[in-house]
Amino acid sequence: MKELLLYVARSLVDHPDEVTVTEREDNGTTVLELRVAEGDMGKVIGRQGRIAKEIRVLVKSLAQRSGKRVSVEIVD
Repeated sequence: MKELLLYVARSLVDHPDEVTVTEREDNGTTVLELRVAEGDMGKVIGRQGRIAKEIRVLVKSLAQRSGKRVSVEIVD
């Protein structure tokens, strides 16, 4: 899931080498923290948060197939 999130985020931004994803556990849920360059934040979030929502849906559906609980946080 981490690799999928990296791939999607790098495809959206102008500075793909500044995209990082860190993983941490929180109450049995894997939390993926996505960090991008400051100027690329809007591209990852999208108008009214639509792109961020779709990224979360995509990662969550993949996680459910493997029986895991995953959430995505976009950190600035």
